[in-house]
Order: sequence, then C-alpha cells, then structure tokens
Amino acid sequence: MENMLTQTLGQTLSELAVTLPHNIAVKYNDRDYSRTWKQFNEEVEEIAKGWLKLGIKKGDHIAIWATNIPEWLLTLFSAAKIGAILVTVNTNYKSFELEYLLRQSDTKALVLMDGFKDADYIKIIHEICPEISHSKDGNIDSQRFPFLKHIIYAGQNLPQGMLHFDALRQMGKEVSDEELRAAEKELDCHDVINMQYTSGTTGYPKGVMLTHYNILNNGKTIGDGMAFTSQDTLCITVPLFHCFGLVLAVMACITHGTTMVIVDYFSSEKVMKACSEEKCTALHGVPTMFIAILEHPNFKKYKFNLRTGIMAGSPCPIKVMRQVISDLGMKDIVIVYGQTEASPGCTMTTVNDSIELRVNTVGKAFPGVEIKVIDPQTGETLPPNTPGELCARGYNLMKGYYKMPEATAKAIDSEGWLHTGDLCTVDENGYYKIVGRIKDIIIRGGENIYPKEIEEFLYTHPKIKDVQVIGVPSKQYGEEVMACIILKDNQTMTEEEVKDFVQSHMARHKTPKYVRFMDSFPTTASGKIQKYKLREQAIEILKLQDAASIETA
Repeated sequence: MENMLTQTLGQTLSELAVTLPHNIAVKYNDRDYSRTWKQFNEEVEEIAKGWLKLGIKKGDHIAIWATNIPEWLLTLFSAAKIGAILVTVNTNYKSFELEYLLRQSDTKALVLMDGFKDADYIKIIHEICPEISHSKDGNIDSQRFPFLKHIIYAGQNLPQGMLHFDALRQMGKEVSDEELRAAEKELDCHDVINMQYTSGTTGYPKGVMLTHYNILNNGKTIGDGMAFTSQDTLCITVPLFHCFGLVLAVMACITHGTTMVIVDYFSSEKVMKACSEEKCTALHGVPTMFIAILEHPNFKKYKFNLRTGIMAGSPCPIKVMRQVISDLGMKDIVIVYGQTEASPGCTMTTVNDSIELRVNTVGKAFPGVEIKVIDPQTGETLPPNTPGELCARGYNLMKGYYKMPEATAKAIDSEGWLHTGDLCTVDENGYYKIVGRIKDIIIRGGENIYPKEIEEFLYTHPKIKDVQVIGVPSKQYGEEVMACIILKDNQTMTEEEVKDFVQSHMARHKTPKYVRFMDSFPTTASGKIQKYKLREQAIEILKLQDAASIETA
C-alpha cells in the first residue's frame, strides 16, 4: 500500500531525535520528569543496551506491570530498539490473572512497580513465584515459570531478589553503540513488537500479537484524523497497557512529533491540572473520564486550551459528546471504533466531519482497511442501513493470538476478515454506527469484561451451583457487572461474600456490583439460558430504566 510507514518504532524515535531534537517529547507535570526527543531517545538507547547486557534479545518477551510511569514508556521503546516484545499487563490484575499471563506469554523479564489501588504487586509476585526471595540481582529459576528469568523493579525501595530499573542504565554502559546498531539492523517493521492480552469468551485471555507496522500506521491515521502536528500537546491519562493508550495516544504522537503530557493514572483533578498548566490541546478518555471531569466541583477553576481528542473505549453517549464540545471547548473531538485484534482502529470520525456525524456515528473506515457488514447467520453482505456484524480486513489485523492457532482461525476467517462480533449499520456515505454486540461481553468504563471468565471463577466456590454473569446499564460506567447465582442445596451466602471472593482473586473492575440469588434461570425450549431476559429483569428490579435509555453513537 502507498503512503504506509515501513520503519520500526525505534527508527521513528531516532528520526524525531534528529528532526525535533529540542521539542519536549514527554513531560509529567507532577514529577521531575521532562525530556526532549533527543534526550528521550538517548535514555531509551542506554536502557536498550542494558537489556542486551542482561541477555534479552530479539523475540524475547518483556512484561510490564505498572501505571503510566516514565519507566513504562522507557520499557516500550527500549524493548522496540532491540526487537524484544512488550507484553502489557493490566494494572488491575491480581494473582489469578498474573500467573496465567506470565505462563501463557513465556515472559522472560517482568518490570513492575509497588502496586496500584488494592493490588500489592510485590506481595502478589512473591506469592506466585516464591523463588524470588532466594534470587540474586533479580535472576530467577522457577519451576512454575520456566521462561521467567528477571524481575526488574521501578520504584523507591528495592525489594529483596529484584534488579532496580536504574541498574539497566548502568549495565548499558558496558555495551557499545555498535552492538545496539547491530541488533537494530536485524529488525523488520513486520516483526511482532507488542502483545496485548484481551479476555476471551472461553474465559482465558489471549495474547494479541501486533507489529511495528500495525501500530505505527494505525497511530498515524488516528493522528491525521485529529490534525496533529508538532505544535500539539496530548494529555495521556488512559492506561498505556490498553491499545487506547499505546496506539491512539503514544503512536499518534510519535508519528506526528506531538508532545506527550502524561498522568500516571486517572484522577479528574490531576488531569484538569495537567491540561491547564501544560496548555494541552488534546485529551483522550473513555466516556466515564469525561463525565468525571465535567461534574468535578473544581471544574470551573481551570482554564482549558483543548481543541481535539478521542472519546472511545465504550459506547459514547451523545449527550456527553455535546457537553465535551461545549464545556471543554473540544470542537474537534473525534470517535475511534476498533478492537485490540485490529491494533485497534477500524473506523473514525475526523476534524473535517460535521458535529452531527461526530456525535452520532463512529465515522468511516481507515485508509487501507476494508469493512463489510454481514448477516451473522448466513455470512451474506448486507445493504446500507441494515444491522449486521462488522467485519474488517487490512494492514491493521493482528498476526494472531500467541500460541492459539484455533482461536486465531475463529477470529479471522480464511479470506482474512476479522469478525468483530459487533453489530453495526452503515449509511450510503460510508459512516458506521454501532448498534449492539453479538459477543457476550460487558464494557465497563472502557474495560472489556468477559462474563465467561468471571463465571468460570465463581464456579470454583464450594457453595455455588450455577452462575450467569451479565452486564446491566449504568449512567456512570456504561455497564456494570451483575452475577446471577443459584446456590447448592442447603447453602446460604451473602452478596458481600460473593464480591469479596471475586475481588480477592481477580481485577477490581470484574467484581460484580450487583448479586442476585435465584432458584432458576430463564431458558429457551432447548434449554439455552436467556441472558437478555436476566438483563431485562435486572433493569426492572434495580430500576435502571434511565441508564438503559441513554443514546450512544
């Protein structure tokens, strides 16, 4: 295809160090960290040499478990410079999910911070990998994790058995520039560079393999759609471990020389302060984030210079889009639709679209991406304005799920079409609107939650006989998790017991907000459980009619 970027992530950063050496690349306004493109590239190369000294090479997997701290970006780009593959870990993970990810991904080195919210990362990693406490300098030999060799700590007080992130810089001094250049010469833009774990309907997350070519070109299209330049400044508060942060934010910036002002985790006050003090022209967020900012008691105290940004991650309420345009001044805000398997963008509205199109649709197909709308039953392509499944094909599709060829073949058919499981319509002008989902999936505040995963876990509780997990409407988050439970005979259980059981083993956002104990589930004549009826009943019982009636694009 014409006009496609064919360099690697490392080459893109090196070019910016030459073309915009003195422009600010990355800045944290609440900590002492600000780097120009030249300084950032130099720091990345020092750490890349540290990885080489540690024995990490092309194709090895480095996992990162941290919020948006400077070490996150440094790990991403330093890994990319030597062709190591970055495995992104959800900051909300607990022991159950982390153990699965480290084993399934064949991770060789794990970079982690102290913890986040209710998850103590140091305690969790010691729980699942007790060999750490006997290791020297973060070198591990574990039976449970045969690939895992190094634990690297990003923080203040170095725990026993780990290597400090800053030690990578020191180690890098022992490696020559020539060795780094030689490693870079071995790389190709079609190499896998990132593995994003997305929950599967089977209950087990799958590692989506994305290349330099996938994510750089996706980021470029997104930056083009917002009319990004090197004069823009994007406030990044969406998590970097998601494609939203990694591609819609970081890749959109590095393909346009746009400054990144980073907030390590979302807090309305921190975001408003960063946007105001750094005169940010762009801000990304899921609808929940924008609602939290607009409704914050100190909202009027801050002066904003915002022009554009993206609302995505879950269906965007039309009313919220209009408020963001009027109250935050984001006249050029856009929507991107996609999924991780498409790295992630498939369609978007752009600054050239009318406000009507930008609040009511998810835009047109990306250049280089084909989209068709099919009847999910017959596979036949449907005419305009007829709801069907959105299928996408193009440069943006993943290389596949890591070590899961059967799951890959289910997601991408023999003709190369990704079946998204989302229902949409397309009008005569090529504008798409998402109208529902085929897949059994809950989207809570931008987090994809697969009921099957929570169901599988709840089945392990000795008191539970049967369980169905559904999504119910929520004004704040779009959807909330509800667990409908049938107990074993002569057992009693409280809602709190159920919530505590999930929260102690799984990410916080997967904990059911609502629990309903039942004697039976509604079923079809053939015995298939009707989840939509459970949802309808829940809306009645919980009086969620208002939340259920919110219009989205």
